[in-house]
Amino acid sequence: MRTIKKSIMLRRITAILLLLAVMLTGCANQGSQTDVAENAQTDAAESANTEESALTEDGEGSENGAAGGNSGNENSSSGNSGSTNNSSTNSGGTNSDSANNDATSEDKNSDTEIEEVFSYWNQEAPSLIALTEYVDAVTDENSEDYIPPEDRIAVFDMDGTVCGELFPTYFEYYLLAYRIFSDPTYTPDEEVLEVGKILRDCGIDHSFPDGMDMIHANAAAKAYAGMTLSEFENFVTEALVRDVDGFDGMTYGEAFYLPMIQVVDYLQDNDFSVYIVSGSDRFICRAFLEGTIDIPDENFIGMDVQLAATGQGDTDGLNYVFSAGDDIVRTDKLLIKNLKTNKVLQIAQEIGRKPVLSFGNSSGDVSMHNYTINDNKYKSAAFMLVADDEERDYGNSAKGEELKTKWEESGFNVISMKNDFLTIYGENVKKTGTFHWAEEFKEK
Repeated sequence: MRTIKKSIMLRRITAILLLLAVMLTGCANQGSQTDVAENAQTDAAESANTEESALTEDGEGSENGAAGGNSGNENSSSGNSGSTNNSSTNSGGTNSDSANNDATSEDKNSDTEIEEVFSYWNQEAPSLIALTEYVDAVTDENSEDYIPPEDRIAVFDMDGTVCGELFPTYFEYYLLAYRIFSDPTYTPDEEVLEVGKILRDCGIDHSFPDGMDMIHANAAAKAYAGMTLSEFENFVTEALVRDVDGFDGMTYGEAFYLPMIQVVDYLQDNDFSVYIVSGSDRFICRAFLEGTIDIPDENFIGMDVQLAATGQGDTDGLNYVFSAGDDIVRTDKLLIKNLKTNKVLQIAQEIGRKPVLSFGNSSGDVSMHNYTINDNKYKSAAFMLVADDEERDYGNSAKGEELKTKWEESGFNVISMKNDFLTIYGENVKKTGTFHWAEEFKEK
């Protein structure tokens, strides 16, 4: 992933160090044999030939081998090609042949690097090809589509785009249900308890009532009110180590789409600034992705509640002085549910620059996509991930086909989890087909 370029640089440095070591070895051999004058020229020539062969095998051969996914045969062929390489060097081949060979080698290394960077992807996936061709175009200073690094802004939805949302539903819904039914430190009022029952009873079949986004958001604001930011972060972190419902071999903190994590790393390696723009609580997103994606806290945009100082009470912030004994706590006042056009408004307000890449998975991301690809001064693109994998996840292939057509007609690139991902969560993670949701969230 993002270590690929560093690995290539290290291999090049290693090759240079090998050359220096060989040269020093040659000097040492000549010094030790100065009293055998009749063999000096012969030994030097043999040493030079040996050194040239070693450099060819250890420098070029190991780099190409390490860069290839199936490198065993390539290493063998590189090792056996020493005599061919030496004869080519000594025979004074034409400059055009050398240039062609170098170009071919660079193309192969480039292709191999892409395969390593996107090892979890089907290399023939149209979405992957579209993405890499786009990045190649906008990062090439000689291209008319070149975008300066400071304007390379990529925005990602979170749930269903970089992490799972089908176990059986959103992680933030799981958190609220746990807070209501399983947290011994919290007693919900009747209004919040009723929301908990909806989450429990409708979570598996997703039969939520209309307006569930706001029903949940307001209940969550009340349920977490009074918690300091560190207490809330600890609450989220503790949930991340629990086993994911509906899967074996994965915790909530590991429930990421590995191919999409590679996309984030790839963009960052190409000087894109990546932002998470989610409908989930901003502070949930920060805790959830910490240690998985290297994104600074200020690059998270999400649902927000009003914060306050612990001693502030009902006093307006204009009339209250934050003191040394104060901490920051969450209140029960919902400020914004960051979905649909709200995402666009938050991007404009918090980032201040128009994105050139947008990634999402639902109707809640359409506005963000349209904002990105329309009236943009730079070449731009939007990608919609479709949950159509029924074997490795809880997707719906029939609905996936409908969405694929819909998103393509909207001008979006479609990422098929079924066809484009070689793995979703990792080979050791297995879908069980059963949930313990209702059993876990019984009333207190």
